Amino acid sequence: MRPSLLDPLFAPAASLPGIGPKNAKLFDRLLGKPEGARVVDVLFHLPYATLDRRARPKIRDAIPDTIVTIEAKVTEHREPPNARSRAPFTVLVEDETGDVELVFFLANHAWVRSRLPVGATRWISGKLERWDGRNQIVHPDRVMDADEFARLPAVEPVYGLTEGLFQRTVARAAEGALKRLPRLPEWIGAETLHLMKLPGFEEALRSMHRPAAPRDVDSAGPAATRLAYDELLANQLALLLVRARMRGLSGRAHVAEGALGRRLETALPFSLTGAQRKAVEEIRADLKAEKRMIRLLQGDVGSGKTIVALIAMVEVVEAGRQAAMMAPTEVLARQHYERMAPLAEGAGLRIALMTGRDKASERRATLAALASREIDIAVGTHALFQESVAFADLGLAVVDEQHRFGVRQRLALASKGEVADLLVMTATPIPRSLVLAYFGDMDVSALREKPPGRQPIDTRAMPIERLQEVAAGLARALANGARAYWICPLVEESETLDVAAAEDRTAHLRALFGDAVGLVHGRMNGPDKDAAMARFQKGETKILVATTVVEVGVDVPEATIMIVEHAERFGLAQLHQLRGRVGRGAGRSSCLLLYKGPLGEAAQARLETLRETEDGFRIAEEDLRLRGEGDVLGARQAGAPGFRFARLEVHGSLLKRAREEAAAALKRSERLTGEENRGLRLLLYLFERNEAARLIEAG
Repeated sequence: MRPSLLDPLFAPAASLPGIGPKNAKLFDRLLGKPEGARVVDVLFHLPYATLDRRARPKIRDAIPDTIVTIEAKVTEHREPPNARSRAPFTVLVEDETGDVELVFFLANHAWVRSRLPVGATRWISGKLERWDGRNQIVHPDRVMDADEFARLPAVEPVYGLTEGLFQRTVARAAEGALKRLPRLPEWIGAETLHLMKLPGFEEALRSMHRPAAPRDVDSAGPAATRLAYDELLANQLALLLVRARMRGLSGRAHVAEGALGRRLETALPFSLTGAQRKAVEEIRADLKAEKRMIRLLQGDVGSGKTIVALIAMVEVVEAGRQAAMMAPTEVLARQHYERMAPLAEGAGLRIALMTGRDKASERRATLAALASREIDIAVGTHALFQESVAFADLGLAVVDEQHRFGVRQRLALASKGEVADLLVMTATPIPRSLVLAYFGDMDVSALREKPPGRQPIDTRAMPIERLQEVAAGLARALANGARAYWICPLVEESETLDVAAAEDRTAHLRALFGDAVGLVHGRMNGPDKDAAMARFQKGETKILVATTVVEVGVDVPEATIMIVEHAERFGLAQLHQLRGRVGRGAGRSSCLLLYKGPLGEAAQARLETLRETEDGFRIAEEDLRLRGEGDVLGARQAGAPGFRFARLEVHGSLLKRAREEAAAALKRSERLTGEENRGLRLLLYLFERNEAARLIEAG
């Protein structure tokens, strides 16, 4: 139950002044709350900039191209010749040092006359410009009499808006939300407050919504840092509570001699890297312990995660239990199965594939075999974890591509009372600060080495105007037996437009290369997609035109060329993932990034980073610096923390302190009981880490 002290903040936003029923839907849209915005959502909608109206010069001293607030007398109206004229309504105002023209296009003439009557003194605020040798302000922000000017804040907050909402409406609602803020106990430790020189929570919010100077809304300033720290502290408390809950569920020791694992390793056509061996040892130690394993295995493209996972599954099977691997798509599930089946069967294990596309009779047979322990390892999509699937004795669940599997889902798995150990894999290297923020409930193994024999990839950037040269080079490569991916651009975040772009490019390439060109995109049904991939894998098609569906996991060792069209539209990590589809076989590989100039600063930095390095972990850190954590993780995922205040590229250094403070609090009281922890309990509800808050109550 949320504490009643917070009820005023969770009341509907429509109860605030200036919102009401008319604007409520606009605020719901602005604040991303289709189910209805609350007062807390308005309170947490912080300004991103300010209008500094502290400059109040005489007209002679006013600096062009700055916002000024001047006191002047209205001396002349210059009205358009008639109501239908497109000429502006101009008003001349002056003080003892000079004059300024106020320019109103398509204005309400009656309003201009009433607000600026000839002979009146007014305060006018807006951007001063020089035009044709004269001072002018086009559409002043404010026209005020002396009383209105007395109420004008010297520095005004500037909020993000949605169509139909105005700055003053949002500012008025934020002012109303501030008045609803109850007096809350301090939840940050005195030492942290002193060391970091942080203001109080209420003081920080007031400073942001009522800035006295532009620096008050700076994301690295004291107020924003305080709010970011609050959010990170709530996040770390939640992750540690989830971790304690999942570890608290009785784990089982998987005791095996390791003979099957050794047999599997001997059968491999290559030796494990040092990083793979270290990860295997860490996982084996977890499996042998009585506590439940919750481990994240992250590795760069082609670093060999699947083999590590297979060795872990073999270990569990040898201990007398079953293992399952869940992949986000049928293409990936099938690929994992095809890669693992020969190795598993060679070690004497029974392995099965299970996807949503299985016929009813096949599904029944697989379910029966799982329940009777005739299957040792099951590979599939999320269909594996539906209620109808019953394992005889599941000992290890491996989840591939954790981006589809957030904190909320990990909690759901824990609350079902499953005692299976959990290994979560990702092919996206994640910066250290993001690992702590998003996966702080898990232990982490990282594969930073590539298996021997992986070829370096020659990466080049080229303007898209040289498309004919690219096509000619591709023709020469195909004549020598090469295979190529051609990735089409992201178009306005619209899958329909993405598909249209891919179809257009396919038609263009088929005019040059005929039936050697295949196409795969996200709108195709599963069987058609699989068939297109299979034709490319077998070499029946030589060029595969694709949207980003090939980004993760698809493995065609014979493909040695990757062409990315409009590379400037893609994120760094995504480009790195796409490039990782080549360089998987013995042949020399190349990646061509086609861009449309002129390039912006960030796009240029992305392409240069890719040309310089193939180290996915370095690329991930650079991507975080350029784009922020939401985009790097694709973190609009279900179960992602969804930070409102914390920007890890700015506030990442606060994480370690927040983690230590959260751990110390839970060490004092694992359920945060007592008056001294009341603030932390409120913090969890205030930042809506409700699942974690319920864990405290449930014990």
